[in-house]
Amino acid sequence: MSLMRSLLLAASQNARLRERASRYRFVRRSVSRFMPGETLEDALRAAQALSVRKIGAVFTHLGENINDAGEAKQVTEHYLGALERIHGQNLRAEISVKLTQLGLDLSPDLCFANLQEIIAREKKDCIVWIDMEASNYVDVTLDLYRRALAVFPNVGICLQAYLYRTKDDLAKLLPLRPSIRLVKGAYSEPPETAFPRKGDVDENYFALAQEMLRAQAAGQCPRAAFGTHDVALIRRIAAFAAQESFPKEALEVQMLFGIQRAEQERLASEGYRSIVLVAYGTYWYAWFMRRLAERPANLWFLIRNVFAS
Repeated sequence: MSLMRSLLLAASQNARLRERASRYRFVRRSVSRFMPGETLEDALRAAQALSVRKIGAVFTHLGENINDAGEAKQVTEHYLGALERIHGQNLRAEISVKLTQLGLDLSPDLCFANLQEIIAREKKDCIVWIDMEASNYVDVTLDLYRRALAVFPNVGICLQAYLYRTKDDLAKLLPLRPSIRLVKGAYSEPPETAFPRKGDVDENYFALAQEMLRAQAAGQCPRAAFGTHDVALIRRIAAFAAQESFPKEALEVQMLFGIQRAEQERLASEGYRSIVLVAYGTYWYAWFMRRLAERPANLWFLIRNVFAS
């Protein structure tokens, strides 16, 4: 892991920096590159604009590690309200939730009750996505996912290519017909847990992507989604899909709002399934710092905003 990435990930957990960051105009301006605003209304408007360009959306209300049951219930109610608005406006949008935002740190059963309520409110042909958090949450997250999938087929899980264990996790999930979003991984993990070199992460990602696409073609994986902004990797996966004669619409790429917009539009115009993750909310600091750690270009964007202030 590079020194800059390590520093940014450490900063994402710093409470003092979190408190001070929102006071600076240049930071807030930089954050606006990656999210349309802090409210559900902002997210809905963004999804409407994306839909015009044949791009779908996945909403995520920022926040994590809630340790109050009442607050976790409020998050649940927020997502229920978001689904009602999405359905009412007939938007091409789904939602993605963090289990620690639904009370996982308090109780897996409490968390599952909140999660179950959300999934039950979603349309049967749409997915409720479960985010994957740091490696110490992987086992309990997968346990709750299996529990949810046994009741609701329209629930998906995020897997992280930088973890050594993910190949085995995927193999164990496929008999259950899961929907899977594959990402590289954005948390600070030790070298005994995760590949430290980007090249190794990329190769593992591509190997996992091939397995997922083959599983999707065989009916073992209803939705195989690839969360990455790595254009070279996207082209490589697309070439594999074409080689295997998979239809273009079988390849789903999910990117963050505001990143690689031209690539998002290219994918949609060429018949691939292009989806944008629309994040919103006031608890953006840790999430934003992880976005900076993912790509050095994002950090340079922040620095340019400093000098433009």
